[in-house]
Amino acid sequence: MRSGKTLPRLFTLVAALSAAPGAALAQSQDLPSWLQGHVGAGEGQIAPVVLRRARSLYFHKLRAGEIRNPCYFAMDATRPNDLGRGNLGRRFYVICERRQVFRAIAAGHGGGRDLKGLADFENGRVCARNFGNAENSKLTTGGPYVTREIKTSFKGYYPVGSSHHTPLYRSFVQFDGEGDTANARERVIGGHAAELLRNMCRRKAPGDPHADSDGYVAFGNLVFYAGGRSNGCTSWSPEDAGLVIPIMKDDPTTLYIYPESEDIEAVARAVKAGRSPDKAGAYWNAFCLKEIRAPKYWSQGVLGPILARYERDHPRPPPQPLPLCRR
Repeated sequence: MRSGKTLPRLFTLVAALSAAPGAALAQSQDLPSWLQGHVGAGEGQIAPVVLRRARSLYFHKLRAGEIRNPCYFAMDATRPNDLGRGNLGRRFYVICERRQVFRAIAAGHGGGRDLKGLADFENGRVCARNFGNAENSKLTTGGPYVTREIKTSFKGYYPVGSSHHTPLYRSFVQFDGEGDTANARERVIGGHAAELLRNMCRRKAPGDPHADSDGYVAFGNLVFYAGGRSNGCTSWSPEDAGLVIPIMKDDPTTLYIYPESEDIEAVARAVKAGRSPDKAGAYWNAFCLKEIRAPKYWSQGVLGPILARYERDHPRPPPQPLPLCRR
């Protein structure tokens, strides 16, 4: 994972915030005035309901002694992701109240799937319409999470310049959830940098520390997809991941993702009745609601059998070794 130029400053910040949580608890009742300026519908701001629920989750876990981290996270998945012309919507929030830190960064949403002839719950790059917690659905599930262990793995080598290759290591932060998000671990839902290797092949390199039992090492082309979609995980640009992931290292904290299933259903009912979600007491980003018309939640109970049927009708071929690199 790349470190980024601002990483040392972040380590300094986290160290300064690592004292006992007593002072943070004192702020749990009222919204600090400095934070109020970041609340709203504008770019880089956080919607009131998202902040309220994120704070409630964080201070609840803090009081219970489950976490001690001075920072917490929130995400508004109703906001747009890809704004076009290389611009990304900032909808993932890093909040450290004791030091009056608020940062809004980009994050991807679950791409979903199109099960031809059975169900289409695929999401576009800009706005997410479909949400759900079914395994193998590749959908985002809103609700409460706590960050857990971080696993860093070698993905392969990619070319840098005309004759040099460098390894790609990607860190993955496991999330644990409650309610609709309780199966986050089974779904392997967490956070990671939006980068991967494509066009993979293998090359004989018996002396390489990453070589497999047959002496082969994986190679590929590095791809960034910060403006794209994920398999249901929360994905950040490599630079932002280099800032966010260290905050969670050996120090769990909370992440609240909006919307939950009840929010989605409330907005869908309001739209069906021809009412504004705001007037019905529900929230959705206005731009994305216009784009998707109405959101939909796909539960494990509803989508699970459909996915199982699709897998039965479309069995996956047995795993094959990567092809040999041509050069």
